Amino acid sequence: MNDLEISNNTTFESIKHIDDEGNDFWYARELQKALNYVQWRRFKNVIEKAKTACNLSSVDIGLHFANVGKVLEVGNNAKMEVDDYRLSRYACYLIAQNGDSRKEVIAKAQTYFAVQTRKQELSEKDYSELSEDEKRFYQRNLTKKGN
Repeated sequence: MNDLEISNNTTFESIKHIDDEGNDFWYARELQKALNYVQWRRFKNVIEKAKTACNLSSVDIGLHFANVGKVLEVGNNAKMEVDDYRLSRYACYLIAQNGDSRKEVIAKAQTYFAVQTRKQELSEKDYSELSEDEKRFYQRNLTKKGN
């Protein structure tokens, strides 16, 4: 693995979450920081462009850009509810494609999500060729790994 791959894996793997079914996802607020966007409103513009690309591709936006709220402490124990999204790998890929291409970290994100998407495609192809018992064993291992 070269230095670029290690850097990409460390950055984006460290903020990756896995749900109960073993699906990878990222939170937009965490991805915003990883992609060096200081202001939410600027990053939100990138998300909106990615959502438009998703919609124009006839893909269900709700599956890839799930709107979730988040409560932040803003000082003096005051709390404020802010927007956030639960993003699929596909959503992150679209965000990277629509990000500020002058940023090196955007190029790294584009590479990371393209490579990971390709790996996922290959594993799904391999998965479809497994027997039912092998699929159950594979799912058990994924669940164990996720926990």
